[in-house]
Amino acid sequence: MQAEIITIGDEILIGQIVDSNSAWIAQRLNETGITIYQITSISDNKEHILSALKQAGSRSDLVLITGGLGPTKDDITKEILCEFFDTKLVFHQPSFEDIKVFVKSRNSVLNELNKKQAEIPENCKAIRNLNGTAPGMWFEKDGKVFISMPGVPYEMKAMMADTIIPGLQAKFKTSNIVHKTILVHGLPEAVLAEKLDNWEEQLPDFLKLAYLPSPGLIRLRFSAYGVEPEIVEKEIVKQVEELKKIVPDNIVGLDKQKLEEEVGILLKNNKLTISTAESCTGGRIASLITSVSGSSNYYLGSIVAYSNEVKTNSLGVSEQNIINFGVVSKQVIEEMARGVKEKLKSDFSIATSGIAGPTGGTDEKPVGTTWISVSGPKKTISEKFQFAGEREQIIDKAARSALNLLRLEILNYVK
Repeated sequence: MQAEIITIGDEILIGQIVDSNSAWIAQRLNETGITIYQITSISDNKEHILSALKQAGSRSDLVLITGGLGPTKDDITKEILCEFFDTKLVFHQPSFEDIKVFVKSRNSVLNELNKKQAEIPENCKAIRNLNGTAPGMWFEKDGKVFISMPGVPYEMKAMMADTIIPGLQAKFKTSNIVHKTILVHGLPEAVLAEKLDNWEEQLPDFLKLAYLPSPGLIRLRFSAYGVEPEIVEKEIVKQVEELKKIVPDNIVGLDKQKLEEEVGILLKNNKLTISTAESCTGGRIASLITSVSGSSNYYLGSIVAYSNEVKTNSLGVSEQNIINFGVVSKQVIEEMARGVKEKLKSDFSIATSGIAGPTGGTDEKPVGTTWISVSGPKKTISEKFQFAGEREQIIDKAARSALNLLRLEILNYVK
């Protein structure tokens, strides 16, 4: 079964808002076994909307539309849907009752515009909206299903979960779709692809592999269509074991699990604590760690040591080492790591110092040069990295590389 998503609104096309609806809808449909053929964003223009509906209906079984159902004059979707489906607007009392309850719950006053929102095309099935004032609409034409929903994300999501997904599952027989994602850190896409070339050639035909790169992380996504999930899961387990032999230090998680979550699990399960001393990352590592619920069980705190004075006064870094080697050096970074660990009494610590740019680089230490150190109960290690990209990319790559270095050191420690 094939579906298309159409988002309506000039605010999307001018970049005023980001179309997060399409990504969310696509994920939910895919989980249901429905394949997405195309996603389209269009303007609040009658001819544009009519053309998009016609084209989508000519090639897909299901068309989902968001936007343009508000009470103002620029919300024209309902009127255009009436024209497309050759029908007229009629007052829908059940929708009006929902609107009255919603307006009252907000301590607001019902007005004529709210009442007009209870008008829906005569030949559609209304979809209740308990989180707003615009009902959704389910149409069927020539064996195709068209569904129109509000553009407000939490209203749309509730409709999808409560009514639309169950309705689609009841109406259509969908095929099995299985996705599994392996998170790989610390390897450029081209390098990873080269390492995996022979392994990839041996994958079974029903298992498709996609590389999804982001700063410092590559998602390897396995996909299988129309195959029994049990067969796919068994094959993926086998292939992940093979992957671990090829890139043993770079696999940091599965599916939606984040690197910071994986590190948190290691710390918590082994009753270990962590502290951070950050220079070039400016608190980014602390932010990643504390984004995980329950991180207070293992994260003690951070010293953002941006100036030399803080490095020496708060972390005990030798002034002579700063003079002799510079702040971006093995000597200084290891002193930072040991200093914060001793000061905050943690089991492990991370320290970073680097040149995030765009200024500050030299021939000897160009922009992107970063030293990262991890200090543990038994030893202190450090590694030099050369990151590419803009300032934010370098900071993000440094923070995630620091977490991965910590992950590997914890694994070595608890063996």
